Amino acid sequence: MTNAQWDRERIKALRQHLGLTQVEMAEHMGIRQQTVSEWETGQYEPRGTSVTVLKMVAERSRFEYGARDVIE
Repeated sequence: MTNAQWDRERIKALRQHLGLTQVEMAEHMGIRQQTVSEWETGQYEPRGTSVTVLKMVAERSRFEYGARDVIE
């Protein structure tokens, strides 16, 4: 999974799928709430370990994060 697949819409959709607030998601990921907000507004994209954690959370929660969208 590349960073481009974790755009602001998918991050927000994952958070909502999990039933979490930005604060709760940040706490679970060990990051700041401001970081989640910046991802969801498109100011920044997740990178490094955050991408891996998002992928793991998505797979464990059976969230369809769009890996198949790459092949169009």
